[in-house]
Formats: sequence, structure tokens, C-alpha cells
Amino acid sequence: MKTTIEAPIARKIPKELEKHNDIRIDNYFWLNQRDDQNVLDYLNAENEFYQQETAHTKDFEKSLFEEMKSRIKEDDSSVPYKYNGYWYIVRYEKGKDYPIYTRKKETLDTTEELLFDGNLMAEGHGYFRLVGLSVSPDNTMMAFGVDTIGRRQYTLQIKNLITNEVFSDTIENTTGSSTWANDNSTLFYTKKDELTLRSNKIYKHKIGDTEDKDTLIFTEEDDTFGVAVFKSKSRKYIIIACYSTLTNEFHILNANTPDADFTLFQPRIRGLEYSISHFEDHFYILTNLNHATNFKLMKTPEHDTGIEHWVEVIAHRDNVLLEDIDIFKDYLVISERTNGLNQIRIKRWDGQDDYYLPFDNETYTANTGNNVDFDTENLRYSYNSLTNPSSVIDFNMKTKQRDIKKEQAVLDPNFDKNNYTSERIWATAQDGTKIPMSLVRRRDTKLDGNAPVLQYAYGSYGSTIDPYFSTIRLSLLDRGFIYVITHVRGGEYLGRQWYENGKLLNKKHSFTDFIDCSKHLIAENYTSSEHLYAMGGSAGGLLMGVIANEAPKLYNGIIAAVPFVDVVTTMLDDTIPLTTGEYDEWGNPNDETYYNYIKSYSPYDNIKAQSYPNLMITAGLHDSQVQYWEPAKWVAKLRTYKQDTNKLYLVTNMEAGHGGASGRFEALKEDAQEFAFLLDLEGITC
Repeated sequence: MKTTIEAPIARKIPKELEKHNDIRIDNYFWLNQRDDQNVLDYLNAENEFYQQETAHTKDFEKSLFEEMKSRIKEDDSSVPYKYNGYWYIVRYEKGKDYPIYTRKKETLDTTEELLFDGNLMAEGHGYFRLVGLSVSPDNTMMAFGVDTIGRRQYTLQIKNLITNEVFSDTIENTTGSSTWANDNSTLFYTKKDELTLRSNKIYKHKIGDTEDKDTLIFTEEDDTFGVAVFKSKSRKYIIIACYSTLTNEFHILNANTPDADFTLFQPRIRGLEYSISHFEDHFYILTNLNHATNFKLMKTPEHDTGIEHWVEVIAHRDNVLLEDIDIFKDYLVISERTNGLNQIRIKRWDGQDDYYLPFDNETYTANTGNNVDFDTENLRYSYNSLTNPSSVIDFNMKTKQRDIKKEQAVLDPNFDKNNYTSERIWATAQDGTKIPMSLVRRRDTKLDGNAPVLQYAYGSYGSTIDPYFSTIRLSLLDRGFIYVITHVRGGEYLGRQWYENGKLLNKKHSFTDFIDCSKHLIAENYTSSEHLYAMGGSAGGLLMGVIANEAPKLYNGIIAAVPFVDVVTTMLDDTIPLTTGEYDEWGNPNDETYYNYIKSYSPYDNIKAQSYPNLMITAGLHDSQVQYWEPAKWVAKLRTYKQDTNKLYLVTNMEAGHGGASGRFEALKEDAQEFAFLLDLEGITC
């Protein structure tokens, strides 16, 4: 007989929050003190409650983990790519969590050089991430960033690839990325504000100097902007990028003269978005200039970069989103999106050829890959779909021959992609808009209204969740689940306007779209409310919080991963990382119009005395994007309001941040936890 376990009850310490003559009482504001032992005790108590409540699923959870792990080729490696005379390879070894980085000179038959072994570097750390590998032009040194907390504050270091010595110079609190000037001794990098973690300063470092001798090159004073620094693919320019949600600005410097001054490419104009790529004596500019909502391609001479010199190369189209370009010596490759589907267009500079790669599916993803080589006829791109494992393909743009370099291995003798079927379906939203969904299931899963459905969405920042293959997801599909990606407004699945209609004062479209799609799945007999589950993370976790408040009877369970749920309080606190840069996404609640609108949907502010679905909510103690206290406060308040006996779990990773566990297999354990939660609600035990 199962013993009844009392859920933790957080103490109430009322905090009065006033804005625009509106007073909110926050009883759990005190949970934002990360180092307070009372806070840690509460988080640990919630973790213990979760462990005790789910003790009966632990064996199943372990078997799910082993099942997921068994499908993954453990001794795997990436498709090599060539850069500046070396082939670079990332590989994994059996039983190890972290990648190993190597290279080979000129040909793949030469001796392998070990660059970094992430497994050795991760020893003694509960969390480890290696990023920003940047090799010097003469191939003798590599800069890299390391985070052992999960807060995305990277320590920048430099390794001598000839002697394997890691230099003593360390630079703290960086983004982890950096770029070399062509003199092989000057490194440009980005530092973060200590309090807000906003990327706001560019520094210049000379090899052998200590950090205190580094030169401050650029400071971004506008707290709604961030900065980054990188080198053009042509290797001619060092570029400083200043960015906000709606506006861009760039500064350029010849990479041969690192001690000269950067020049302004085009001054920022609010609402003017642009990105730049260098080729020969021109810059190519992807921009929304002059109301080009879906973007267009322009170019300008490299020494006359102001907006008055920009001329059109590819015009704006109302039905085609221009997403990106890749520049090669003889070819321009354009990544587009039409009716939600990825398109790759290949165009010779001399005009002799202009064509699209053929794709014949509605639930696929195709993206250009690691194309660092400028002087080549080969385009590398990836392709996968909800039913087809990912492939890395080299396409000869001259002969039009495809060479599949690698197809994702699924180490399951019972796996046959023909056992699965996918489709794209459309629901009608409250305002009449058609909302697409990408769906996958086993062919033998019956559509009689009794199948469990996991409905996923993100729906913010113009970020599009394309249909993709997942070996992990097979553990649900093979147990009768249908998996649905809901392309709600707020992403860019149907173009830039799709994003504009799901942000700021249109944000509620994201929420109502998801709910309307849920109703459609039920009406069309895919599932029923007793078997419908929803999942989203971060800004998608905000979506989960809203639907839990507004349509709780539609769902049997909801998983909200690191959810952004205390929107009003967070957006009023400009000391929290990311807040000021988010005003163009959510609105600035210092403006009463936005305050009232955000408050009307903010999940934490709209908890009601009602029954809620079964809820699993996750957090990361060191999360720099969604602070751990948002999900913690949400759970604490839900416990006092909800009028049901359904499950409510808060699971906090005490060693990680926004992305969860860092090792590839440790991350699988978190997936197994979530799947065990869903399957347990369905009464599926093996």
C-alpha cells in the first residue's frame, strides 16, 4: 500500500509590488535568494517529494534510459569538414559523455591530432561545457571557452596546438567565443555584464598578456542590445555585431590591421534589421529595409557601406521568407522558407545556373551545414524528417550529384522507418487563421480517439521548430503515442508575419493557437482530453503555464521545462539577465499598456482556484535565462490554489542551468524522467 506523502508547502512572506497604481502581493518573492539556505531547503524538499512520489516508476525510468541509450551509436563521429588545410572531426567514444575534438592535416589518411578531450576536461565537474573553438590563421593555436556551472559565463583560454600547452592567460565572464586577427597574435572576444550577463563589451587580447592589459574596443551602452565579434567567411574582416530583437548594427575592421579602428558599417535605425556577408569587393546584406517583412538581399561596395549605397540583388516576396545565405567562390546559396517548408536555392554568380534542391515531403527539415570552405563546388547540407533519420549530404553544385556522407544510425534491430507515418494537418484558430501541425505516429496506431498525444510547441522569438527525427521519441511512438509539433504564431514557420502576429500585443495568439490545435486533435479523433499531453520549455514553458490556467480540462498532463512564468515581475527587473533585451518581444511593462497586457496572461499572476492537469515542472539552479525561482514560485503558489489531487512535481537540477545536464547520456536521464511521467499517467509500465 502506497504511503501518502505530504507535498512541501513553501512559507508565505508577502511582498507588495506596485506599478501603475496596481498592487500585486507576491507571497513567494523570497525564493529569489539563490544562496539562502531556506531557499535551497525548499528546492531540495521538492526534489525529495518528487523522488518519493515517483519511486514506483524508477525501474521503468532506468529501462527507458537504457532503451534510449541503446539506440545511439556510442562510438560515433561527425562528418569531417576541411578548413584552412585541416580536416576537423568531432567524435564520441563508447561509454563517455563528452565529445573529443581532433584534426588531420590535408588528408584523412594522416595521423590524428588530439585537440581536446571533453571527458578529461569534465572530470570533477557536475556540469561541463566546451564552446567557441577558434583556430588561429596559422593553425598553431586555438582559443576555447569553458563553463563548469551552467550559467553561460565562460572562461576563455588559449591552447598551443604544437606543444599542447594551455597558456596561463585566462579571461573570465566571456561568451566563450572569440576570433583571431590575421597576425596570429591578436584575439578579439566578448565580455558580459557581471550582473545582467548581457554581452556588452568587446576586448582585444595580445598573446602572452594578462587580462588586465587587454584593450577595451567597444562598449554597447544601450541595455536593450547585445554584442558579438566574428570574422567574415572571406577572412578579410573582423566584424562587431550589435543586435536587439528589432535592430542591428555592424562595425568592420580589416583583419590584417587589428590595431586600427573599427568603422561603422551602417548606423542603427530602430526597426532596421540586417546581416552582412563579404564577397570580393562587396558586402551582401540580408535586410528588411523599406518594409521588406520577409527580407530581401542587397549588396554594397565594401568601402561605401552606408544605406544609400545598397542595391537590390533579390527582391522581397510576400510568400517567401529569406532566411540565410552561404557564399562560395562561384555560387550563392539562398536558404528560403515557403508555406512553412525549407527551400535551398543555388545560383551561380555568373548567372549560368539557378535552381532549387528538390524535396518531396511536408514534414522535413533541410538546412545548409558547416560550409567554411570558400573555394569549393560542394555544398554541405542536412536533411531529415519526422520519419527519416538525419543525413549529412555533400552536393556538387556543378554536376548536381549528391553524396550522402552519413546517415544517423538507429541501433535498434526492430527499427524500420516504414513502420512510421507523418503528415501535416491544419486547425482553424479563433480568428479564422489556419494553424499547421506536423504529426508522426506508428502506422498501426489507431485513430479512434484513444491514442495518447504529446503536443509540443515553442512559439516565440521567431524561432521555428521544424519537423525533425528523434531516436528518443521512438520510446513514445512505439508505445502508441502520437507526437505533434504545433507551429503556433510567434515562430516564423509561415514567414516573418507569422512571428509579428505572435509577439508584443499579439502574444495571446500563440496561446489560443495551441488550444485551438488541441481542440482540433480531439475533434478529428486523434485523441481525447483524457489522453492529451502538452510540453514546452523556456518561452514554450510560458505557453504551458497559460494553457494550464486557461484550458486545464483539455489536458491530462503538462510538462513545463524551465518555464518563463513570472513574466510581469521579471520584465520589471532590469537587473535580471536578458530582461532589457526582451522588451521588443514581450513589451516593456514600464509602459502601462504592456503592463496590463502581460499581466493578463502571465501564468504566475493568473493562477486560479480550479483543478489543474497533472504537472511536471523543471528548473535549473544556475539558469541564466529563466531564473530557477520562476518555476519554484509557480509551483509554490499552485499548491495553495489547485482544487485537485493531480500530480504536481518541481524537479530542480541543482548543478545545471537552462539547458539541463551537460553530458549526452546525463541529458537522456532527464528525457527518461519526463517520458516516465507521461507513460505512468497512461498506465503504461513497460
